[in-house]
Amino acid sequence: MGSSYVVTNDSGDVASVGPVGRSALPVGDLLDTTTMTVDLSVPKCALAVGAHPDDIEFGAGATLAKWADVGCRVHYLVLTDGSKGSWDPGEDIERLVADRQRECLRAAEMINGGAHLGESGDRVHFLGQVDGELVNDHDTRREVVRVIRSVRPDVVLGHDPWRRYRLHPDHRAAGFLTVDSLVAARDPHFFAELELEPHRPTALLLWEADLANHVERATGFTDAKVDALMCHQSQHETTMGLDPAKGRRSGNEGEHEGEHSGRAAFAAQVDWQLAQHGALAGLDAGEAFRLMDDL
Repeated sequence: MGSSYVVTNDSGDVASVGPVGRSALPVGDLLDTTTMTVDLSVPKCALAVGAHPDDIEFGAGATLAKWADVGCRVHYLVLTDGSKGSWDPGEDIERLVADRQRECLRAAEMINGGAHLGESGDRVHFLGQVDGELVNDHDTRREVVRVIRSVRPDVVLGHDPWRRYRLHPDHRAAGFLTVDSLVAARDPHFFAELELEPHRPTALLLWEADLANHVERATGFTDAKVDALMCHQSQHETTMGLDPAKGRRSGNEGEHEGEHSGRAAFAAQVDWQLAQHGALAGLDAGEAFRLMDDL
């Protein structure tokens, strides 16, 4: 697992322990709050809005797999093309974009229990904005509103735009796009030219929560989350710290060789993070969110 950090409280007691450096997952640490709810009623339909093709699984993969397992119709909306997702200066960007779309479709199928979702885009929606250049502007909000009013989800999930010290601009923009578009989708005088009936979801769940107040149980769905994330092969090195040539976890002491051990090391990181999230509500494993249900 590599090196660890230790966080202490004001009294000097250990408050949390976790991995450091490249072994940390891109979902963020947690701040505890005084009131924590657990498990929404399973929605009939959910829409997850991610900045990049792998963000949805990192933020809510176990929750979506859990819901899909009992009949929820899960939709993805991926806002950017993922074209910056490589460290190779000579990368074929057109091929990378195509690869990331295929990976996203496969990951969505894993979340949906292996169901074939096809290539039609009826469950996985690609907005195609340029990676790293996402903007919360009028035209982009219109397209997000179009998807919300067409899909008509009970629950919308997305990035928390208010998370402090967030570095990636797309994650900030994606969060505000989701929140602002939800407001527009519910009210009839926004984007009336779409000629789609307004829609008001019952709940909004924001992952990477700055102040989490809700946890969804993840027990039994860790493998689904990991399997879906592993579908994003183009991101094994840049996001997951896996050696693309050998399938191993890199940057750690005593790194393990082979695809199986690489997956196992990555899965251990996911397990650790789900345990931290679940602990906020006294659970063995969970995914933490900011729940907003007064929409």
